[in-house]
Amino acid sequence: MSLFDQQVALVTGGASGIGRAAALAFAREGAAVVVSDVNDEQGAETVSLIIANGGDALYIRTDVSKAAQVEALIAGTIQTYGRLDCAFNNAGVGGMMGPLQEKTEGEWDSVMNVNLKGVWLCMKYEIPAMLANGGGAIVNMASVAGLLGFAHASIYDASKHGVIGLTKTAAIEQAAKHIRINAVCPGFTDTPMVSTMVEVAPQMGRAVTANPMRRMGKPEEIADAVVYLCSHKASFITGQALALDGGMTIQ
Repeated sequence: MSLFDQQVALVTGGASGIGRAAALAFAREGAAVVVSDVNDEQGAETVSLIIANGGDALYIRTDVSKAAQVEALIAGTIQTYGRLDCAFNNAGVGGMMGPLQEKTEGEWDSVMNVNLKGVWLCMKYEIPAMLANGGGAIVNMASVAGLLGFAHASIYDASKHGVIGLTKTAAIEQAAKHIRINAVCPGFTDTPMVSTMVEVAPQMGRAVTANPMRRMGKPEEIADAVVYLCSHKASFITGQALALDGGMTIQ
């Protein structure tokens, strides 16, 4: 029996990278998957990949920094499938690297609005939907940058530290109501976002493998952890920020 038979999973930022890998992983385990993103072409491609493998999926365009769009995303999920059991709040942006004092208010807002406000908004609308169904599980996308400091990534670091704080507080609030809420903290993972970062800042090339395993993570490795945390196999785990980093944070 699959882990998520008769269940519905939502993945934001599901057009590529870790989000796409997670959407495919949920589908393989029997979930109907709602994929959201702002990249319509690649989001639809994720849905097509799921359907081609015999799964059930729907794409809903969503800018997670906009409350009305997130509310519509959850409403569309309930209208189509009648329930929401799992959510992976994965949508995020990296922003440009540079010294803190050179960052602009616009850069702060663009990163914070997606990475932190977007996670808050998603939980704001996901939690009532899950409560109506008797419970559920949420995984928020943080980062090793939510556990460590990285020079020239002040705004991104702040956003991911904030995600971990939100996760812990929400987990406490919902624990007795049968909703578990955790975060994953990937190290450098082989995704388009990391590839772009290395292109823009070649000095980061060595940093991406600066862990005891001496390699980047794979999107599928992060996706497997997300699926686990959403499953009944993680029934006593909540409020945690799980490092998936090849040992980077233990050095």
